[in-house]
Amino acid sequence: MIVVHLLPGRPSLLAQVLGVRSALPVKEAEDQESARGGVVYVARPGYHLLIERDRTFALSVDEPVHHSRPAIDVLFESAADAYGARLAGVILSGANQDGARGLAVIKAGGGLTIVQSPQDAAAREMPDAALAAVRADHVLPAAAIASLLGQLAGAARRPAATAWPG
Repeated sequence: MIVVHLLPGRPSLLAQVLGVRSALPVKEAEDQESARGGVVYVARPGYHLLIERDRTFALSVDEPVHHSRPAIDVLFESAADAYGARLAGVILSGANQDGARGLAVIKAGGGLTIVQSPQDAAAREMPDAALAAVRADHVLPAAAIASLLGQLAGAARRPAATAWPG
């Protein structure tokens, strides 16, 4: 699930742009749609994106958070409630503090936290705020984050090895 801060009233081509570069299908999330593995969902302009405990999306026009709708904190907090320790949150370059509070919620729930290295970011305010809020599991340049996410996705598709005492 991806949230990008967009100017109000502007259409987004993010799903189409990512779709031509991704091996996975990319689409804007729709209200009450069930989240499926192997699909990249993008928040719609002008709506907060939430994930419910039954793993369906909810779109909200509640007040902006950190001057943004969609806001990252809104998604992260709801996703932490739905997925718990099976969630990974990633904060990339950006010019406000959105996502820091939500990343702390993910970490408190046992999820994986990843932050783009502030030195690698075009705008370091979001990575700096995230690192002030939480001790991230990984602080990496953007290219290394992509590689890590690919490794995590591959590991999630493999059956878990079980060690039996005895």
